[in-house]
Amino acid sequence: MNRVAIVTGAARGIGAATVDALVNEGFRVVAVDRCRDIADIPYALATPADLDAVVARHGDAVLGLVGDARSAADMELAVDTAVRHFGRLDAVVAAAGVVGGGVPLWEMTDAAFDAVMSVNLLGTRRLIDAAVPTLLANGGYGRIVAVASSAGQLGLRHLAAYSAAKHAVVGLIRGVAMDLAETNVTANAVSPGSTRTAMLDASAVLYGLPSAESFGEQQPMGRLLEPSEQAAMIAWLCSPHSSAITGANLAVDGGMTVN
Repeated sequence: MNRVAIVTGAARGIGAATVDALVNEGFRVVAVDRCRDIADIPYALATPADLDAVVARHGDAVLGLVGDARSAADMELAVDTAVRHFGRLDAVVAAAGVVGGGVPLWEMTDAAFDAVMSVNLLGTRRLIDAAVPTLLANGGYGRIVAVASSAGQLGLRHLAAYSAAKHAVVGLIRGVAMDLAETNVTANAVSPGSTRTAMLDASAVLYGLPSAESFGEQQPMGRLLEPSEQAAMIAWLCSPHSSAITGANLAVDGGMTVN
């Protein structure tokens, strides 16, 4: 059976790698990305060209869709598109995320705080809200995966809003997992450590570091992680092999949160 997934934040980074991994596992994918900047996020977000490049790698197996994860209408459109174009929906991956801060919380503007919280947390909720009725209608299969962060277990200096948002994503997934516990739909989170992405480059700027490579030194493995390493876990959680796991927060962080 060719299963079908929706991935938000799909134009680059972990989201794009997840599209690749899911296609390699036989999924067809609706790849969703905002494809434009957010005024209060201090770095450039993915572009339409980035999304087109992801789609071009996979031909008919991937359909690109420009949409904002924070929009209920856009997420409902993503679900409708999956069902209309591919005939079904089996899994959703909330990978859309942004980082912001670089200052103590009390110096962060309300607009910047709201942007960080809304993309990371509300965007996850909107995808779940839109997808669950269709996943439940499958009767025997459904997977929800959210990309959280090692920041969802730690307090990171000058990233209080981001840490709060990712803590909340983990809590949201745990609650949703219990809401769905008697169904065949599971809900889990993956918490990456420092992974080689544009978001990590932006974090390096916030901390005044010469490059993102400096973050690799903070992980016991002594290196940055690759988006493909995160995507491998996400794809596995979308597969039938993860059927006994729900409400979990799985660290793919090079040992960052071990101690």
